Amino acid sequence: MTDKIVIVGGGAGGLPLASSLGKKLGRRGRAEITLVDNSASHIWKPRFHEVATGAIDADLDAVDYRAHARRNHYHFALGKMQSVDSENKQLVLAPHCNAAGEEVLPERRLDYDYLVLAVGSRGNDFNTPGVRDHCLFLDSRAQADRFHDRFLDLCLRANHRAEPLSIAIVGGGATGVELAAEIHHAVALLKLYGHEQLDRSRLRVDVIEAGPSLLPVLKPALAATVKSELEKMGVNVHLNTKVKSADAEGFVTADDQRIDADIRVWAAGIKAPSFLAELGLAHNRINQLMVSSTLQTEDPSIFAIGDCCACEMSENKFVPPRAQSAQQMAKHLSRNLQRQIAGEALKPFTYRDHGSLVSLSNYTAVGSLMGSLRGGSVFVEGWLARMMYISLYRMHQVALYGWIRTAMLLLAGRFNKLWRPRLKLH
Repeated sequence: MTDKIVIVGGGAGGLPLASSLGKKLGRRGRAEITLVDNSASHIWKPRFHEVATGAIDADLDAVDYRAHARRNHYHFALGKMQSVDSENKQLVLAPHCNAAGEEVLPERRLDYDYLVLAVGSRGNDFNTPGVRDHCLFLDSRAQADRFHDRFLDLCLRANHRAEPLSIAIVGGGATGVELAAEIHHAVALLKLYGHEQLDRSRLRVDVIEAGPSLLPVLKPALAATVKSELEKMGVNVHLNTKVKSADAEGFVTADDQRIDADIRVWAAGIKAPSFLAELGLAHNRINQLMVSSTLQTEDPSIFAIGDCCACEMSENKFVPPRAQSAQQMAKHLSRNLQRQIAGEALKPFTYRDHGSLVSLSNYTAVGSLMGSLRGGSVFVEGWLARMMYISLYRMHQVALYGWIRTAMLLLAGRFNKLWRPRLKLH
């Protein structure tokens, strides 16, 4: 009887895993692989800030799950995970409704022999009053599109009235920093497309970070470089500044100072989806499922990868919630599931930190690459770092499409730039 593998979540870990298992097991009929996602298409989450500002057109860059499934020998099921019936080994999908609230698909059940949860993470508002009601998040394509629409509307108004435009971002991690730089780049480009009165001198961007520095994953010297580059653009960086509430006008800090803004973005901290804490499996305070070195939960038939799991590397040190972690876990789990089906022992997962790269739009990029010839790290910035940053996404495409199709996509993108605007304008 063919084993059934169900993967929930088509993100940075789930989609490469489905692709790999489809090619290795699905094509040969050794397993039936099903990918479940509540969206019909995939956008690489580290690029949501570019979708938000219009730096990329998500309609052109998205991966259609159904088309990808057909090419890679797995099945796709549109739907949202509702619960897990572990006794009968069934995944329960909630009824699927359209934008008007009409039910399109009823509740469904998918049988599984092995279930992989790769549902990623969400922004963590730490129960800060007003944040959910008055801030935008960048956890999904829909949220990035919402920011884009709001951003274009405000730019249009600011241009017409020749008035300032203000955006405040809470969180000095990669998302907050990269979004701030992309906003400045987008405003500069909009001036070329009919917004003559809109100028970067009228733009105010605030990045608010509770900690002592931006980008804690980087060495202090590199974090200081990023801060300096942002400030050169005109971004106001607030360090050691904790936000205690948000309202329709802006943020209130712990020392009762106000930072007002037309658009308020929350990009501080993460937590796994709350439904994971209701599965009856061990989890931590931010809802991440506790997994062993083989990426298995307490139920050996249920695995978890990426941001939604907590995998201990050493005492009190866990695999960081980053795209490269999800990709490494997906690659390892693909091999382990092949071993499982072949009746072989599973091997433990080992995380390898390849470093961090942060892009400041077209202006520059900085980062550190781990594993130099001396076993330490190499610091890179400028054009070289920018090219390396872009290559990370190209490698993600290679995992999904292979080298030939990725090269064709790269070529098609070059041709698109000859006739399409440099910014998504609608």
